[in-house]
Amino acid sequence: MAGIGFELRKVMRRQTLIGVARAYVYAGLISSGPLILSIFGILIIGLMSLKSVSRTFAIVQFQVSVTYLIALSLILTGPFQLSFTRFVSDRLFEKRDELVLSNYNGVVLVSSLLASVGGLFAMLLAFKEEQLLYRILMIAGFVVISNIWIAVIFLSSVKQYRQILLVFAVGYACVVTLALALNRYGLVGLLGGFVVGHIVLLIGLSGLIYRNYRSERFISFEVFQPRFAYPCLALVGLLFNIGVWLDKFMFWYAPGTGARVVGPLRASVIYDLPIFIAYVCVMPGMATFLVRIEAHFVEFYDAFYNAVRSDASLQHIYEMRDMMVNTVRAGLYEIVKVQTVVLLLIIAFGGRILHSLGISPLYVPLLVVDVVSASLQVLFLGLLNVFFYLDARRVVLHLTAGFVVLNGLFTGITLKLGPDFYGYGFVLSLLVVVVVAVRRLDRKFATLEYETYMLRA
Repeated sequence: MAGIGFELRKVMRRQTLIGVARAYVYAGLISSGPLILSIFGILIIGLMSLKSVSRTFAIVQFQVSVTYLIALSLILTGPFQLSFTRFVSDRLFEKRDELVLSNYNGVVLVSSLLASVGGLFAMLLAFKEEQLLYRILMIAGFVVISNIWIAVIFLSSVKQYRQILLVFAVGYACVVTLALALNRYGLVGLLGGFVVGHIVLLIGLSGLIYRNYRSERFISFEVFQPRFAYPCLALVGLLFNIGVWLDKFMFWYAPGTGARVVGPLRASVIYDLPIFIAYVCVMPGMATFLVRIEAHFVEFYDAFYNAVRSDASLQHIYEMRDMMVNTVRAGLYEIVKVQTVVLLLIIAFGGRILHSLGISPLYVPLLVVDVVSASLQVLFLGLLNVFFYLDARRVVLHLTAGFVVLNGLFTGITLKLGPDFYGYGFVLSLLVVVVVAVRRLDRKFATLEYETYMLRA
């Protein structure tokens, strides 16, 4: 997010209330990205289609189909996301911009092939009873959404955040409008509008990419060569996305909590809607995370390493280190404060929100737990981001691997304990890894000068 962070810092420097508010709005929308905006779009489409779709079950089938597209595409592209980001950053640092666009095309091609082949096998083997058009749309949607994740990661280096937000706005307006316009055709119409709208979004994102980068070759695959490979980052990307979705899959396929919806796809009514609403509620925390990390931490991070490289005085190096540590602590504390306010609002008005969505107020306790878990996920992301800046890849790998193991273990236990404990597996796994991450970060900062000078030696 270095490019977007540069622009956010320019906005923040204006020191006006409007400038700060604009920075947080931009940061919230950009950091939320396609994932939360897609979830928000799914909820809107479902609510506005209730009066138009003759078979209400078709809305449920649509929402479940799209949820699986999002989850599986994130897991599929997880190994590409971080490793490709590092590849792009390294090439830009080397002033070898000509390698960036051609390798982006290579990653998109590989992602498209994997998504197409995987989707085709799934449709042929497990969706034989579904309509042909539904199966075609699912394959197309899987490919398009997978490529959107790659495009959004790539655009993290582009400084034109206004254009990015405009593309998001147009793309998701098309998603919602087309899905609602075609909802009279049931499941196929809803899914068709969703897929076409995301094609518009992908075209817009691709337009920004091709406008900002040039390459002599159209496609290349240096990013997959061993000398440019980052297997640790690829594994982290895979594990993090598995960890985020593992508890959902467990609830979907557990006999007592999941039910078949379309083909082999299952859903958990008791678990899905509260977690979807919870993810929409973390937008303030995501905005705080991006502004604090990109507009404050990075400045002192750069100042610290510039001081080391320029052989500044030890006192100045210590001062920059202390400022960097203080901004991390302040940023994490501010995320906690913001999400605490959101949690209190959910406790106060959660019943009314659920009632307006046609959901029983009995789901409020689970919604509160899910908001806590989603807030902890934002904290976890913030901590992982700091570790990435400090090049502590092995620490991140251990944390994400622990997240997967703990989420699977605790969720399995809560499933056996019964409905009163649903959601606590996810929140406890995140709480443990956040506490461990904070302790590891403290130790990392305590030895930062020593490690930095040892790496220079």
